[in-house]
Amino acid sequence: MGTEAEDRGKDDAPASAAEPHPKREAVPTMYRPVLLAAALLILGLLFQQLLTLLLAVLITVILAIPVSAIATLLERRRVPRPLGALAGLLIGFAVVGGVFALIIPQLIAQIQQFADSVPGTVDSISAGIANLTGGDPTAVGDSIQSWIQGFIDSPQRLIGPVASFGLNLAGALGAMLLILVTVFYTAARPAPLVSGALRLMPPARRERAHAVMNRLRTAWIGWMKGVLVDMAVSGVLLYVGLSLIGLDFALLFAAISALLVVIPYFGAVLGGIPPVLFALADSPTKALLVLVVYVIVQQVEGNLIIPLVMARTAKLHPALVAVGVVVVGQLFGYLGLFVAVPILSTLVILVQELWVKPLEQADPRTPPDLKLPEAGSPKAGYEEATRRASSTSERTPKPDAPLPT
Repeated sequence: MGTEAEDRGKDDAPASAAEPHPKREAVPTMYRPVLLAAALLILGLLFQQLLTLLLAVLITVILAIPVSAIATLLERRRVPRPLGALAGLLIGFAVVGGVFALIIPQLIAQIQQFADSVPGTVDSISAGIANLTGGDPTAVGDSIQSWIQGFIDSPQRLIGPVASFGLNLAGALGAMLLILVTVFYTAARPAPLVSGALRLMPPARRERAHAVMNRLRTAWIGWMKGVLVDMAVSGVLLYVGLSLIGLDFALLFAAISALLVVIPYFGAVLGGIPPVLFALADSPTKALLVLVVYVIVQQVEGNLIIPLVMARTAKLHPALVAVGVVVVGQLFGYLGLFVAVPILSTLVILVQELWVKPLEQADPRTPPDLKLPEAGSPKAGYEEATRRASSTSERTPKPDAPLPT
């Protein structure tokens, strides 16, 4: 009896000693939702603060690409690269200054004439509002004049906005100066920056990362070329069209609209509102003619110029661009609208390179893209899709059939 008890005790001892001790959780389960919420809150605050920095970095890289191209071209002619980068900046300043020298004098004259015609325009708008509302034109004019007189009698109401504008202008000038200095140093010595970015990747993926960077560079250069062509063509067409219908200040309105074409689709609408309202103060017929001119130019831009710009970037779908511009504007503000296409093309290229292509390479049995059925022939499209699906299933290896019992 004693021997059997001792034997059972010896058998039970190693079993109890071999039982693993329960591990203590690093973070108790009850605190994990709180930590997750805190992490998301901190990430959201940092994201809001870093958006401006990310936008500034993107603008710097976009500006540095053409300057670096000029520096590379001059370097092949045995010009030191820092001097080539400085020459690229000077060439850019010369081009912008030349355009301004050709346009600004006439533009300033038209702005002065426009300012002189504002009282008459206000009277015409007052008469139009009175006709629509059935009120007295004099009363409408008196209300507008009293609203303006309120700012004259209480100038402190303007101090806040003017001071804010001054601070924003000073900050914008400082940021632009910092961007230009960064562009110069980036174009003067791009190799350390590129190699440093590549070294962040695993050695086996550095060649792939370099190819992605080249693709982004090509997309951004194509976008810049397309935007310049879009500005030139749209500005010239608008100036000619507005001049033919006899609209005053045609150059002013054409220049504003040409600058706003950087914003896809919505820029044409924003640029067309001021001239239509100005023409409406003259006559409804002239306003209709101005609207027709802008619609024609917008059709030329939407059907010829914008598709070329999208094809040179990442073959962005127009619906994606329209929705993406709104999203970028909400995230980055009004300044982000001017670089919405580069941001969207960057996202599309990264998704294709980092997600779509690895999935396709991992599964060699991925069927080709199905051809959508033509309008009016759903049967042909269905038969085509069925044929492709059946051919794909035939290439798929089938499991061995079970042996009969």
